[in-house]
Amino acid sequence: MSGWSLTEGCRRAVQLAAQQAARWNHSEVLPAHLLWALLAEESHAFELLQLAGVTQQAVEQGTIWAGNAPAAREAAVGREAAAGRTNDSHNEFDLEGTSDNDALAALTRDVAAVFAQANAQDTPNESESLAEAHQHAQQAARKEGRDVETSSLHLLAAMIAVDQHLSAFLFKFGVTTESFKPIAGRHDRLTEPMPVSFEIDFQAESPGERATILRILDASANRAREGLRVVEDFVRFSLDDAHLSSLLKSARHQLCAVLQDFDSNSLIASRDTRSDVGTQISTSAEMVRVDSVSVAKASLKRVQEATRTLEEYSKVLPATGVPTTQQSLSQKLEQLRYELYSIEKAVLTTISSQRHFDGRNVYLLLSSDLCNGDVEHLLREAIAGGIRIVQIREKSMPDRELLEYARRVRRITRDTGTLLIMNDRPDLAVLCEADGVHVGQEELRVHDVRRIVGPDCLIGVSTHSLEQARHAVLDGANCIGVGPVFRSGTKSFRAYAGLDFVREVAAEIQLPWFPIGGIDQSNVDEVVKAGAPRIAISGAVCRSQNPRHAARQLVDRLSND
Repeated sequence: MSGWSLTEGCRRAVQLAAQQAARWNHSEVLPAHLLWALLAEESHAFELLQLAGVTQQAVEQGTIWAGNAPAAREAAVGREAAAGRTNDSHNEFDLEGTSDNDALAALTRDVAAVFAQANAQDTPNESESLAEAHQHAQQAARKEGRDVETSSLHLLAAMIAVDQHLSAFLFKFGVTTESFKPIAGRHDRLTEPMPVSFEIDFQAESPGERATILRILDASANRAREGLRVVEDFVRFSLDDAHLSSLLKSARHQLCAVLQDFDSNSLIASRDTRSDVGTQISTSAEMVRVDSVSVAKASLKRVQEATRTLEEYSKVLPATGVPTTQQSLSQKLEQLRYELYSIEKAVLTTISSQRHFDGRNVYLLLSSDLCNGDVEHLLREAIAGGIRIVQIREKSMPDRELLEYARRVRRITRDTGTLLIMNDRPDLAVLCEADGVHVGQEELRVHDVRRIVGPDCLIGVSTHSLEQARHAVLDGANCIGVGPVFRSGTKSFRAYAGLDFVREVAAEIQLPWFPIGGIDQSNVDEVVKAGAPRIAISGAVCRSQNPRHAARQLVDRLSND
């Protein structure tokens, strides 16, 4: 229960009563505790008790504690209790016409909830007499039509009605049920809030504030547009990546479309470049860029910062007088910012992956089923022929045997600076300390693989269409397999993407990619002419009687091209 049936002052008194009972190490919260607490909170009950001369000290020394007095006052309480000071004659709180029901029990539950909120671990339970007082107070409030809040006066009157010790104590000060006549149907005497003749308009602002917001929006819009153009030029001319260039161009157009919601005349009118203190502030690092990549990285961050500023300040556009839809505009900018995060990842992953795969143009898929003779000997020969990236591709080998085999291959590749990739098994890639893992369209997604192998492991993805290749770039793959190009002896397919797929990827994507499927000496020229800068092979080396020579021919062919 929330305790909303109590007025705020009454609620505070209840909380204080519970806390004080706990401080005095009392096992229950009594009406006496609540009376003591009412004298600490300004309320109608406080005013009545104060006028009568009732004080907290008098309450502590009174015969109202039922054997549970504060430790410092127990002797005094014992003396007064021995004197037998009680009086029942004035215990007359009128409750005619009321009956017990769920609403009456609600107050008890509400007050208990307040006790729990006040001191959840150490608060004593309320006593039966206090619970009964709560019910009586709720009844009195309901008789007045006050179904929502029960006041401090209701509680005080109810405590007098149900607790004879407290009633006798207050009688000495002249406080009886007669003192509470105003609450019986005459709540018009309660103090009314002072009327006010003004309203606070939290949306109001000065023309200067409006101009300031528009200046911020104008500057951020310019930064975002300029930064996007800088990054787009890098991706277009340096990376030569049509796919990412298209995404950046689309993002720039999205930004322009969103900015049309701003009042361009107001933005221009608010611009004041000559008085902008920021134009005179710069750092030495700002003036230095070591290469085009550092330019692109800095601009990517600038775009994200600018779009965040646009997003936040667009939320107060209704206050500036700009006619727009607040929620939709900020949401558009938020979505654009998220898209820019993905583009940034794709751009930077493409750059770093190109460095990882530089000089590794022939990718050997190592399968024991295809190899003539000892696999490890064949691997050493292939590496001697120029192979610098190898994938362990074993579909039927038991896990324990496969892990032991992978660890032996890892030793060979590590000694020669050759990248080792595990096919389909990110778990074994971690255990054998491979450089990466390769997954197909039916296996784990890049996101899930990354959670297994961590941020530094390379991830390759097989793709069979241009759309799959585009998705792999945005998913964060470090390289992609493109195929199958031709029929091969390692894997059967119902359809072959062929050389057309190779041409499509060559025209769009600069993330390292390897055509795969049946490539050997007889057709490698076709693949190279279709635009492939790298190839993935298996049988062309594994089945060769001279794997070193076979590897060298293919490596030289790709290097010469």
